[in-house]
Amino acid sequence: MAHDPMAEIRASFFVECEELLENLQDALSALDEGEQDSETINVVFRAVHSIKGGAGAFGLADLVAFAHRYETVLDELRNGRLTITPEGMKLFFQAADLLHDQVCAARDGGAEPAAAADCLRDLEALIGGAPEPEPDGDVLDFQPMGLSLDFGPDLTIGHEPPDWEVRFTPQPALYASGNEPLHLLRALSTLGKATILCDHGAVPTLSGLDPDASYLSWTIRLTGEVTEADIREVFDFVEDVCALEINAVSPGDTPDRSVGDIEPADDAHLALPANAEISTPESTTAPTPAPPPALTGASGALPEAASRKQVVSAAPKSPVEPASATVRVDLDRIDRLVNLVGELVINQAMLAQSVAEAGLPPNSTVMTGLEAFMMLTRDIQDSVMMIRAQPVKPLFQRMARIVREASAEIGKEVRLKTEGEATEIDKTVIERLADPLTHMIRNAVDHGLETPEQRQAAGKSREGVIMLSAQHRAGRVVLEVTDDGAGINRPKVRDIAISKGLISSEAALSDSDIDNLLFLPGFSTATTVSALSGRGVGMDVVRSAIQSLGGRITITSEPGKGTKFSISLPLTLAVLDGMVVRVAGETLVVPLSSILETATLTRDDIRALGPHTNVIHVRGAFVPLFDLGAELGYRQAKANYAGSIVLLTSREDGSRSALVVDAIMEQRQVVIKGLQQSYGHIPGIAAATILGDGQIALILDPADLVEHATGRTNAPDFALAG
Repeated sequence: MAHDPMAEIRASFFVECEELLENLQDALSALDEGEQDSETINVVFRAVHSIKGGAGAFGLADLVAFAHRYETVLDELRNGRLTITPEGMKLFFQAADLLHDQVCAARDGGAEPAAAADCLRDLEALIGGAPEPEPDGDVLDFQPMGLSLDFGPDLTIGHEPPDWEVRFTPQPALYASGNEPLHLLRALSTLGKATILCDHGAVPTLSGLDPDASYLSWTIRLTGEVTEADIREVFDFVEDVCALEINAVSPGDTPDRSVGDIEPADDAHLALPANAEISTPESTTAPTPAPPPALTGASGALPEAASRKQVVSAAPKSPVEPASATVRVDLDRIDRLVNLVGELVINQAMLAQSVAEAGLPPNSTVMTGLEAFMMLTRDIQDSVMMIRAQPVKPLFQRMARIVREASAEIGKEVRLKTEGEATEIDKTVIERLADPLTHMIRNAVDHGLETPEQRQAAGKSREGVIMLSAQHRAGRVVLEVTDDGAGINRPKVRDIAISKGLISSEAALSDSDIDNLLFLPGFSTATTVSALSGRGVGMDVVRSAIQSLGGRITITSEPGKGTKFSISLPLTLAVLDGMVVRVAGETLVVPLSSILETATLTRDDIRALGPHTNVIHVRGAFVPLFDLGAELGYRQAKANYAGSIVLLTSREDGSRSALVVDAIMEQRQVVIKGLQQSYGHIPGIAAATILGDGQIALILDPADLVEHATGRTNAPDFALAG
């Protein structure tokens, strides 16, 4: 397949667009929260401006046109001629969403969003209507017809375009991002005749030279049919990493080049086009730097504002963080690397098994080398997992758009707040989480929150709040969607479930049981079918999607105060640390992240709770006891649990459980092999793995196992007596 450099550059542009759109959403959110300073507004403007400039380079006319009209309104905001209002913020957010759609359409060859024209019209209404279109860049020479003025033979009237003086000072971030000033100067010289002066007066001695600093600056005099827009277009992609001044000057003014000239043709790789001239102050043997060249005008030398000192001071006072180097890699290659690391872990386990069976002493050379190999395998696995890990921030930003669109559709006032946007999850998990999270957000807007009138009558603010958060907890990732609405109407939910034949009218259900009815297929509390809900499809699909990721979802609700949905997911879908145990002759793996401690039960630890269940007394609290062999159907419950080994496990909500096992074999890394595609969801079973001896072992999900457990354990006679 032929290598297409333009296709790579185009792909890089769209990757950059994703980052710019992310910055745009962040800055708009900051504006909406009251941070209406000039820098935040400039971030919004620069993001749209950069997308427009890049789109113009690839001839994406629709994207350029949309971004230009959006940018025009933002420019009024930046110049202080437009005040931010709540309605205006809604339009800015809507325009940002449509700009994202425009970028996707340009990338994938799709059609322009239908709502684009209406949004732009509403935006431009904020500044009094659509502005006049800009000229293409040529100055129009107006000649009035039928009018002749004679001022004598020595005086004529005509139009002569101004010259431009450009002062360009790169910042260190410009070089760190891979840009080269020479290319920018060459691009400028194609616009007209360019006289370029380089100021190297800030270059220190060799001992004080910082290789990451920027010491050079340039002053360019540009002559010809050129507009300021043409000049700024050259600096589109570096305007935020350099100090740039563009001033119109009289055509007769020329820079003073008496300090000396250097011809660029002396060095082939520095050669500029024929109509460009380069000069630089001569080097001297004096240790003090030479003064910058002065640009002279009709009335003599320009004021001190033209000096290097003034130009350099235009740079930001705070040092710019250098851009980190990145490499774009196809996801398929990373997936292959993850699979290879998994095979490496399996082979390492097999090697450890063989060495253990050989009976070699612990201090032997082979055992020492094996331990080093195991540590190296762990480091490689951690590094590969970090490559796949991505912050949930882009996903949260997508949910912000869902909230805006859903609330506008049904006439509710809703604000989304987010926490933990930097929390990292495996990329595969993020991609597969988008649909279920969208269902939950839309349900929160439609069912969870009341109308503004109902909220006001209940003593709440008219604007509802949805909180979306992410955090690492107990070796897993927990995402929570919380609303401050009316909570779950449990009597209504119960009545609907009975009317649909989902439960018996005599069924005794706890509040938690009633809440979980929302996950039954076909269940819906909506009385009418709308664009958002009412067809009985949603939460059951959400739970299935979460379970397919090895996760689980729970509900907690308080009438009048709101509802919280909690999603617990594994950090990765590839490798985990596990405890290998034996139960009724079967080998099982329990995730190490869910185990708090292990213990051996004594007679005094066990208490009976009813005729068939037991609890144990641990650290001043009672914990329910579950027999793994009985719950998994391997054997009957034991008659006596004194002397049994238990694993004390915890759930995300802090509740604990004690799992009875026959023996603890070892702790090791295991490779996760999913069972969902072949067997569907199996209660209590998260996945499977291959052990070092080639044996297949099931990986348990303790929280899911406890949720579906019967809890039946025969009560020992001594426990009953106690």
